[in-house]
Amino acid sequence: MQCERLIKQIKTWYIHVSNETMAPARMVSFIQKHAADCDICLDDPDLQEEIEKITEMILPESKIPKAVRMQQEQEELEKRAAENADNDLESNEEETEIAGDIE
Repeated sequence: MQCERLIKQIKTWYIHVSNETMAPARMVSFIQKHAADCDICLDDPDLQEEIEKITEMILPESKIPKAVRMQQEQEELEKRAAENADNDLESNEEETEIAGDIE
């Protein structure tokens, strides 16, 4: 995270969340709003990943917006499918080598 202003704001907001004077979802909303409007944040390539980590820490699973949960689940399914495809490809290559050895 490169934006010092956002870092300070996150610390302040987190104190409010800890004291239960701010809803965690509101904190995440404020972070996203700042990131969308700030030139430094817009240039930070790792910021979205960091925001996701903060969101996972701050929001309980039941409070994460349904669309975000569905996107995360879809990404996980795609990742598993890609891993399975790689494993299947390796298995087929090994079977081909074994079959070639038998002939």
